[in-house]
Amino acid sequence: MLRVLFVGDVMGRPGRRALGSLLGALRVQYGLDFVVANGENAAGGLGITQDTARELFDAGVDVITMGNHSFAKKDAVALYETEPRILRPANYPPGVPGRGVGIFETPRGEKIAVINLLGRVFMDPVDCPFRAADAALSEVSSDAHAIIVDFHAEATSEKQALGWYLDGRVSAVIGTHTHVQTSDERILPAGSGYVTDVGMTGVLDSVLGLDRKLVIERFLTGLPNRFSVAEGAAVVQGVLVEIDLETRSACSIERLCVPEPNPLEADLPGDSGEGV
Repeated sequence: MLRVLFVGDVMGRPGRRALGSLLGALRVQYGLDFVVANGENAAGGLGITQDTARELFDAGVDVITMGNHSFAKKDAVALYETEPRILRPANYPPGVPGRGVGIFETPRGEKIAVINLLGRVFMDPVDCPFRAADAALSEVSSDAHAIIVDFHAEATSEKQALGWYLDGRVSAVIGTHTHVQTSDERILPAGSGYVTDVGMTGVLDSVLGLDRKLVIERFLTGLPNRFSVAEGAAVVQGVLVEIDLETRSACSIERLCVPEPNPLEADLPGDSGEGV
């Protein structure tokens, strides 16, 4: 049996702080073999940098997946070229730096394939995620004991459709991007774990991890303003997937929402989204 934790979109410094304080204990509590985290909002809520990636790895993350903000920071290209544990969506057009598929080993030697895909509905145009998934599976399917798909997409229908399309061919299809944890986790009929959105690792008393006052002001006035990452106590949201190594099927999938310890100490100076 393989126990994999997928951590929802890490939102800025509060999300990194919560993950750093909780992941070690979660590894012990749940006997985790492997941890994947979506890091496309890790640096000030937008993109990832060398330093923020290092924080996630130091916290205990094994692989970082990304999304539509993959290239928001200027050092992203160098990061993808030098760090194989960071994946950007596989359905970016040919020639884009980085890769969207990887095979990684657990401490016991099991091989886990991770595939990162980007949705097209209400998102920037990219290549077809369904066909990109087929291509990725032809590359890794015979070598992996488990296959985890991060589908970074906006539309519920597109996420559900990909889940059904890949049912029985992957261990789990995990939706990311909306930062709102959905309660539809299940094992599909052919054995793939599925959830529409795994949620967010960041400040819960916010709007998607952003300062709620600034977001409300935008809705009230319609005027552009600069959002910033919310401050305060954060949570780690994710799903724990148990995978049968013989069949590569999911045996169980469980939602997690864990508050960081010492929430009264969480409002630290300099935690706004203006920095990273």
